[in-house]
Amino acid sequence: MGLSNRRPFQSAPAFRARPDGDGRSESRKPPKEPYSFNYDQLVPEERHHYDLLSPEEKKKFQADERAAYEHLTSPEMESELQGMVSQAVYDISRKAPRERDIPPRITPGLMAMGEVDEQDSGEDEDFEGDDITSIAHGELEQHREIREYARIAAWEMPMLSKLAKPFVLPSQDKPLRFRYTTYMGETHPAAKKVVLEFCTRDLPGLSEAQRIKLVKLIGVRYNPDTDLVKMSCEMFETQAQNKRYLGDLVDTLMAEARDASDMFEDVPLDFRHHKAKPKFEFPEQWKLTEERRAQLDENLKQRELAEKEREEAGRLVDGAKIIEQVMAAMTVKAPAAIKVEAPKRKSKQRLAAR
Repeated sequence: MGLSNRRPFQSAPAFRARPDGDGRSESRKPPKEPYSFNYDQLVPEERHHYDLLSPEEKKKFQADERAAYEHLTSPEMESELQGMVSQAVYDISRKAPRERDIPPRITPGLMAMGEVDEQDSGEDEDFEGDDITSIAHGELEQHREIREYARIAAWEMPMLSKLAKPFVLPSQDKPLRFRYTTYMGETHPAAKKVVLEFCTRDLPGLSEAQRIKLVKLIGVRYNPDTDLVKMSCEMFETQAQNKRYLGDLVDTLMAEARDASDMFEDVPLDFRHHKAKPKFEFPEQWKLTEERRAQLDENLKQRELAEKEREEAGRLVDGAKIIEQVMAAMTVKAPAAIKVEAPKRKSKQRLAAR
């Protein structure tokens, strides 16, 4: 058989007549629909182009559409497309890893915890009483971690002094103060939180009326005693995103405060959210002045002189001597002996008679 007589490659199953002889096949293809030109199926660009054509050009356009339909629905073209699809599926199936080619996952044991190649270490061996417990291994791992940080503090952290920069106070054009929280490399849900603080009087380009409107917009986040606004954000996963959100929020508030269409003049300032804390002042008469210090020194000298005079006159009471005198005067009497008689026992003859 020559190459020209071979059937083109395709993965479609061959049709086989039913044994009952009704001429039907197990897998019947849908009949081919005759071509009919439909103006509604054209896209807007094709419709515009079709409307500009002359009657002869429209007939030629329909003839080309019919020829393209007949070519694409011909058995040769269908067989070629089916062969290309089958070849693509075959190529993909060869490149895809098979289930038997995937190595089984090895569950790492406690001894491989934290190792780089923990998958290659395998599970722990059976405990035969020749090793420490899992709790002891945990304590040992904590001890290793402490020693690692001790080495970093001893050898690496002193090198950071070369990168130290002197502290410079922020200028007037930087009124915003951001505060972050770090847990030294540990994962914590509060590490992403950013707190923003600023004074309304430090914001540039705001008049007094605009500043009052800003205070009304801020609401309960304003402290009237310190003129301090405090806001925080932890909606996003990183500190940079939360900081950017707070910065955009301040820009939006300042833009609204500068809007002269409505200055909220009919809305009074409401500071009911703020509870003023009492401020206790040290009494003036309790403060240690120079005159008060000299008076206390003079009183101390007078008490020392009076104490010395009583000691010389013998009027100073010595507690140790008084206790010795009282103990010597006391006579301790020995307790009298008490005679106790033992109970009389019954004789064996009287017991036997009973």
